[in-house]
Amino acid sequence: MYSADRCLFVDSIRVSRQDGLFLSDKTVPSSFVSSISLKTQKCFVDKNENVCLVSCSWCGQTLGPVKSRRSGGKGGWVLSVSLSREEGYVGDSGEDWGQNGDNNLETVEEVKEKKGSGALNTTKHLWAGAVAAMVSRTFIAPLERLKLEYIVRGEKRSLIELIKWIAASEGLKGFWKGNFLNILRTAPFKAINFYAYDIYRSQLLKLSGNEEATNSERFLAGAAAGITATLLCLPMDTIRTVMVAPGGEALGGLIGAFCHMIQTEGFFSLYKGLVPSIISMAPSGAVFYGVYDILKSAYLHSPEGRKRIQDMKQGGQKLNAFEQLELGPVRTLLYGAIAGACSEAATYPFEVVRRHLQMQVRATKLGALATCVKIVQQGGISALYAGLIPSLLQVLPSAAISYLVYEFMKIVLKVEPA
Repeated sequence: MYSADRCLFVDSIRVSRQDGLFLSDKTVPSSFVSSISLKTQKCFVDKNENVCLVSCSWCGQTLGPVKSRRSGGKGGWVLSVSLSREEGYVGDSGEDWGQNGDNNLETVEEVKEKKGSGALNTTKHLWAGAVAAMVSRTFIAPLERLKLEYIVRGEKRSLIELIKWIAASEGLKGFWKGNFLNILRTAPFKAINFYAYDIYRSQLLKLSGNEEATNSERFLAGAAAGITATLLCLPMDTIRTVMVAPGGEALGGLIGAFCHMIQTEGFFSLYKGLVPSIISMAPSGAVFYGVYDILKSAYLHSPEGRKRIQDMKQGGQKLNAFEQLELGPVRTLLYGAIAGACSEAATYPFEVVRRHLQMQVRATKLGALATCVKIVQQGGISALYAGLIPSLLQVLPSAAISYLVYEFMKIVLKVEPA
């Protein structure tokens, strides 16, 4: 008589907080009442005490939320019971109480599930950024080594001569010197950076109420993401710089360099160059993410981009991860490289000053401005761009691969939008 897939409306039910739930046998068949085993799991009552939810079971089937509402202010209650084996429940006013519902009254189990899925999505989002950093940094490690030689050691030899010297003195593995530590630094940095950007951008969209971020919102979100990642990851970058510098080999690796800095200069020595780091990473993040997002948005709104999105929808699940990239592999690489080059060229002098600050000892420590003046006095304005060419050679493939792997991993891991 009563199907578990249909909604039942039961009148003349009185709810008692102490004695439980009572059904009136005048309006409900006794056979139906006897078949229900009510077991209260969670009860939600609003401030006016006029709504209560319970979880119960009927003949092995889980009943949906039980919604009770005061009737006429005389102590009576009108109760609607939703029975369903499907996801979601239908209430007495036709409202959907399922995973996609907007009703504020949810069971604890649903709330926990949503929180769990949110945490899982955050983890996957961070992993996508971390894997992107691991792959890109390993690929361009030789170029990173050349850049550090120019900045930290003040190398005067040409690029070809420097390559020959490293190969002759340290062998092929010399080009990947410090790569593991670099991954330890860049993996969390990129993970936090990518994730923070998506979070900040989505929050700005909520505040503005726009469907799509404006250019100023993109740049602001990118700057905030760069600052956030810098504050959390600068110590590892400082340690790596000290290890690569002359005499760093004698410190005994990551742990040895960390202990040496703490013992000789204190904990805050790990944050050497914090101010120029923030000053450089704010515009760097703004340009890097802003330029890529602007290029991506322009393409997706073009006739070619709209056609590609339409073709992707028609392809559905038959498409592999690379085919599901909104920009396609080649365009993702190209836009990532352009964004990286713009970001590096705009902020490179800050990078040079930051590296010099990290190399200073307490006895001869100078401020950021004084360090910048000293660099210019010793080598001219061009000294602020020392190593820019090998840096660009490193940034172009690094940024391109980072974005390609990041977008690819988001598809593979099924990352939901932030």
